[in-house]
Amino acid sequence: MYAAMATSWNLLGGFTGYVSLGHSAFFGLGAYGTGLLVTRLDVPWAVALPVSALLVTVFAVGVGVAAVRVRGASFVIVSIALVSMMNLVVQGWRSLTGGSTGLQVPSPFPGLHRGQTHMVFFYLFLVLLGLALLSWWYVSRSRFGAGLRAIREDEDKAESLGVPTGAYKVAAFALSALFVALAGGLYALWFGSLDPIFMFSILIGSYMVLMSLLGGVRHVYGPLLGALIVAPAGEYFLIALGETQVHLAATGVLLILVVLFMPEGILSRLTRGRGGPSIPEESAGQRLEGAAR
Repeated sequence: MYAAMATSWNLLGGFTGYVSLGHSAFFGLGAYGTGLLVTRLDVPWAVALPVSALLVTVFAVGVGVAAVRVRGASFVIVSIALVSMMNLVVQGWRSLTGGSTGLQVPSPFPGLHRGQTHMVFFYLFLVLLGLALLSWWYVSRSRFGAGLRAIREDEDKAESLGVPTGAYKVAAFALSALFVALAGGLYALWFGSLDPIFMFSILIGSYMVLMSLLGGVRHVYGPLLGALIVAPAGEYFLIALGETQVHLAATGVLLILVVLFMPEGILSRLTRGRGGPSIPEESAGQRLEGAAR
C-alpha cells in the first residue's frame, strides 16, 4: 500500500519538484468515498472503488487549479491546510461520516478468514502498485513528462517557450491523486474501520515524501525501495518507542537526514551513469527544448 502511494506521489513530486505533504487528504477521501458508497448506497465494492477514486480525481482537479498557483513553501502549506480542512469536515459531518467515532465498512469477502483476506488485498495492492509504476514509466518517456521535467528545472523559462505549465501541473496533481485515492479505497475495504484522525494524518503524507526521497525520486523503483525501508522502520520505532510522539519524532529525524545527506536517493546513486528505468539525465536546456517541441 505504501509503495503504491509513494509511487503515486512521485508522479507529482518527482517530475515537477512540487512537494505535497497533503496527499493523505486524497487517501482519506478515497477511503471515505468508497466506504460511504458501500454502506449508505449499497453500491458493490468493485463499483464503489473506481467511482470514489474518479470523484476524488475531479475534486483534485479543482484543488490543483488553485494550489499550483503558488510554489515552494507556499505550496507545502496549502497541501497541509487541505488535509486539516478535510479532517475537520469529516469529523464535523457526523450524520454522514460518523464523525470522530469513525465509519465501519463491511468486508467484501465475508466468506474468507482473516489470513485469506489479507492475501487477497496484498495482491490487489500489488496490482495497484503495478499500475502506478507503469504510469510513471510511461509519463517519463512522454512529451507530458518532458514538460513536467521542464517545470522542475525552470518553470518560468518553460512557460516562455510555450509549455502549458498550469495544465501540466494540474494534470500531474490529479493523476497522482487518482492512485492515492484508489489506495485509500482499498484500505477502507481491507481494514474495515476508518478513523478520521488517521485517514487525514500529515504523517501519511510525510511517509510518501520520505519513501520517495530515500529511494530516489528520479527512478521508477525509488519509492518502492523507500517503502520497503521506511515502512518496517516505522513499525520498529512504534514498537521500540511506544505509541507516543517519540516515534513520530524519530520519523521526522529520518526525513531530515535523508534530505541533508541523500537528497537524490539510494537508487540515483547506485544507477548513476548506468541507465535504467529512470528520469533521463539531461541538461536543463535539453528538457526545455524537448518540452517545447
